[in-house]
Amino acid sequence: MTHPTHPELDALIAVMARLRGEGGCAWDREQTHGSLAKHLIEEAWELHDAIAALDAASAAERPRAIADLAEELGDVLLQVVLHSQIAQERGDFDLADVQDGLVRKIVRRHPHVFGDASAPTARDVQRNWEAIKASERAAAGEVEKVKGALDGVS
Repeated sequence: MTHPTHPELDALIAVMARLRGEGGCAWDREQTHGSLAKHLIEEAWELHDAIAALDAASAAERPRAIADLAEELGDVLLQVVLHSQIAQERGDFDLADVQDGLVRKIVRRHPHVFGDASAPTARDVQRNWEAIKASERAAAGEVEKVKGALDGVS
C-alpha cells in the first residue's frame, strides 16, 4: 500500500530511525515494547495533568498551559512513533499501518457520520460505539480479555 507523505511526521520518523540505528542512541536502541510500557503510562498521566491544568488555568496562565498541553501531546506521540519504529524493525507494522488502522476504525465506529445510522445524542454515539466494538470482537472470535490494571477507568 502506498502511504501519503507528511513532511513533519516523516521528519519525526526519520529522527526515530536514526536514534535506533547504527551510530544512534544506545538507550533508544535497547528499548523494547515491554521496556517502554511504563513510559507510556507516565506520559499519559502527564498529558492528563496538562489537560487538568488547562481546564483550571486563568486567562493569564492559559498560554503556558496550552504550551504544556502541546508538549505533553508530543511526548505521547513520541511513544507511538517509538513503538511503531520497533515494530517496523521487526517487520510487524509501521506508523502508516497504525494510522490506516485508526482511520478505518474511526470511520467504522461512526456510522452516524460516515454512513446512514442515527445518533442524535452523545449517549447514543457511546451506545453505538460499544455495540460496534462488541460486534467487532465477536466477529474476530475474541474471547473475554483478562482484566487489566485500567479496566473500569474511562
